[in-house]
Amino acid sequence: MRLQDAVPQKGSKKRRRRVGRGISAGQGASCGFGMRGQKSRSGRGTRPGFEGGQMPLYRRIPKLKHFPIINRKVYTIVNVDDLASLAANSTVNLSSLMAEGIVTCDDGPLKVLGDGELAVPLKVEAAAFTATAKSKIEEAGGSCELVQ
Repeated sequence: MRLQDAVPQKGSKKRRRRVGRGISAGQGASCGFGMRGQKSRSGRGTRPGFEGGQMPLYRRIPKLKHFPIINRKVYTIVNVDDLASLAANSTVNLSSLMAEGIVTCDDGPLKVLGDGELAVPLKVEAAAFTATAKSKIEEAGGSCELVQ
């Protein structure tokens, strides 16, 4: 097969309609667009998304950053760096962190984030861990336990 053999099948490509070339051509004078009006003029009729002056859809819907997330999970977050001050081999959960004063309010289940360094081994019980937090806790000799 050669490059010149790569042609469309017979009948698959229709020739474009040539409008405004006289009445015998079938689409003379007004070219099938009618006499007057916005869509009969040359150039594009309206821009994409134009709804005839009505407030268009892209302006009616709320902006993405303000869409409320339905049933959003809210966590009480704590960083690995905050756990470094705790005693070695102690059990860390939301109630123990509140007793220590590391966390001041209960915003929901505990989530451990991976910012900072940890040198003491701890048994951490939380609803969620980030990947870096889990690796840092386990590198320090501690354990991560998921609780619901």
